Amino acid sequence: MAEKVAQCGVQKEKGYLYYLDKQGNVSRSKMARGGEKGGGAEVVNETGVKREKGYLYFIDKEGDVSRAKMARGRKK
Repeated sequence: MAEKVAQCGVQKEKGYLYYLDKQGNVSRSKMARGGEKGGGAEVVNETGVKREKGYLYFIDKEGDVSRAKMARGRKK
């Protein structure tokens, strides 16, 4: 299960990829569609989240920063 790290309530728009950048801020980039180019990252919310090793950080459905423990070394 995921746990909330920071509440920021980002309103997501279609056509953009939302992610946590290297500085720990919520950023977005335009997605490439068809012949259109993507890119052009911009900071949406400055949260300053400090990352811990072994966790996957993402923007959840409510627009908050969450994290989940990464599954490593599973047996078949």
